[in-house]
Amino acid sequence: MDPLTVALVVLGVLLLVAAAFLVPRLRREPPAEPPAPAPPEVAPEPTAQEPTAPVLERPEPTAGRLVKLRGRLARSESALGRGLLGLLSRDRLDEDAWEQVEETLIGADVGVAATAELVERLRSRTKVLGTRNPDELRAMLAEELVAALEPGLDRSLAATPAAGRPAVLLVVGVNGSGKTTTCGKIARVLVADGHSVVLGAADTFRAAAADQLATWAGRVGAEVVRGADGADPASVAFDAVRRGAETGVDTVLVDTAGRLHTKVGLMDELGKVKRVVSKSGPVAETLLVLDATTGQNGLAQARVFTEVVDVTGVVLTKLDGTAKGGIVIAVQRSLGIPVKLVGLGEGPDDLAPFDPEQFVAALLGETGGGAR
Repeated sequence: MDPLTVALVVLGVLLLVAAAFLVPRLRREPPAEPPAPAPPEVAPEPTAQEPTAPVLERPEPTAGRLVKLRGRLARSESALGRGLLGLLSRDRLDEDAWEQVEETLIGADVGVAATAELVERLRSRTKVLGTRNPDELRAMLAEELVAALEPGLDRSLAATPAAGRPAVLLVVGVNGSGKTTTCGKIARVLVADGHSVVLGAADTFRAAAADQLATWAGRVGAEVVRGADGADPASVAFDAVRRGAETGVDTVLVDTAGRLHTKVGLMDELGKVKRVVSKSGPVAETLLVLDATTGQNGLAQARVFTEVVDVTGVVLTKLDGTAKGGIVIAVQRSLGIPVKLVGLGEGPDDLAPFDPEQFVAALLGETGGGAR
């Protein structure tokens, strides 16, 4: 046999031997399993965070607020202050000049009766004065305007507890006067002056009123007592007073539903709120919120409120550049009730205790703190 043939035979024998050895072994060993998939990664559970307490605001002190906000009276100043000073400074004060003085006062919402009295006093004093010195005229006009604002009236808020019970303040007003917002600002005034407050959301006819009041209260850490939508307002007010007594606060401030003075049923209900609240003790203060921009038209509405709930003080809102400063004189003269607070803007601390001398100083554009 040639060498090639021998090599092929040997190779064939080797292949047969290898096959005889490997095939039985492969039959005995199971096929290798595919590797198990890796378990999915589990994200770590977030650690529970403690709820953050709301940041409480510190309302600005009420002392001197009117001085800070006097710039808001710019347009009123033009009508009542500079307008009158310009007329009184004329070389000759004839009947035409005095008619213009009257028109200026009436146009500034002072009212007809109050205007007649003020003009008569100014005429008498200018005759006696016999001069047109600007400083003397300014001082004279300031004195007469302050006198017309009745500076002797008590304008303090009756917010101090008595006989171990909190003082109760009712806030009333017509629809659209900004009553609930003003109620929230009054709460800030009370807190700024060191009083603790519970608010009663007795405006149950307007769904958003209680939420709105709660927002204002939360900023200064005050509690709000509220009922279901449409609940009996008198019941909510009563619960607020009871809660105030339980917690020992100084003042319970009750926001009532806005209403039109012509709606007899609603006005009767307002009287009911006061009667029910009075069962727990006397109501210390009833504040009527009036929109200064309504002018003389708002006075008819206000008179009805004073008859129903014995209003003790007026809060005059929107007394800024869109209003006429003389309305303060008209309100007090018409209602016989002091203006206690005035709103001079949209900011949370733009509600200021009313001070006649500071108010007149602002109208006349003085840089000092009061009328000279």
